[in-house]
Amino acid sequence: MSIGNALSNIWEFLVNNFYQFIGVIRGFRIKDAIDIIVVAYLIYKLIKIVRQTRAKQLLGGIVALVLAWMIASLFEMTTMTVILRAVVDVGLIALVIIFQPELRNALELVSLTNFRRLGRKPSEVSSKAVECIDSICKACGEMSLKKTGALIVFERETKLGDIIKTGTIVDAQANPEVICNIFYPKAPLHDGAMIIRDHRVYAAGCILPLTQNSGISKELGTRHRASLGMSENSDAIVVVVSEETGVISVARDGNLKRDFTPKELGDYLKDCLVQDDVPSESRLAWLKNKLRKGGDKNDE
Repeated sequence: MSIGNALSNIWEFLVNNFYQFIGVIRGFRIKDAIDIIVVAYLIYKLIKIVRQTRAKQLLGGIVALVLAWMIASLFEMTTMTVILRAVVDVGLIALVIIFQPELRNALELVSLTNFRRLGRKPSEVSSKAVECIDSICKACGEMSLKKTGALIVFERETKLGDIIKTGTIVDAQANPEVICNIFYPKAPLHDGAMIIRDHRVYAAGCILPLTQNSGISKELGTRHRASLGMSENSDAIVVVVSEETGVISVARDGNLKRDFTPKELGDYLKDCLVQDDVPSESRLAWLKNKLRKGGDKNDE
């Protein structure tokens, strides 16, 4: 196939699609706009899920494969087209297997759990969250002074059932005494992660996945690598207290922030978690109240 014929095919393809686009614009209706908005929202949520999971590591390869198939078809490369078409056909099944954890997490995002939260009062939810965070920050401050290692995972939208199965169910109130006792060096559950679910110490001694990022500092130990791995595989927020230095760190979305004081940790966690727990219809009022308090503080 000559270059001239290939360019001619490309030009014809572009012209045909241009006229189709003009036809769509002429027949555009309000319900089409609603349709586009819904699809855009779904795409946004999909991208958000991909960014929170290991799927982003495979997405580039999938895009490259599809582009190669389209180019091979355009230039009539028969052998390559047949091979890539077979790979794409089989790949649809393979994707379901590869992305099984991500698909499950996506379904959990629209589960009835989120709707049940709407029935609770904002003040009740936020007060429990703040109380839990204050207790954890106090415990982290004490463990930091004593250089007691700790790994605390705040479960959010992504449910951590598989991680919880690797540990022991505790389901206790989150108070400094319970948290410090669990991470006491001679305690049986001190060497794993603690899972915070619904503002309670739900499980302890859990095993977290280690990060696959080879670019992180070699000074970081297993706890920090596990915190990064957990934040890469879910939307959880992970607090780490270093056993060597006592430094308090937070892992979120695959990033690690270090050198938190207990007060800074509390402010950070409240910004991230308390807003999550306020039902959507009350978030505007919650934000106004937060801004008002900030203004009052500045006035002082």
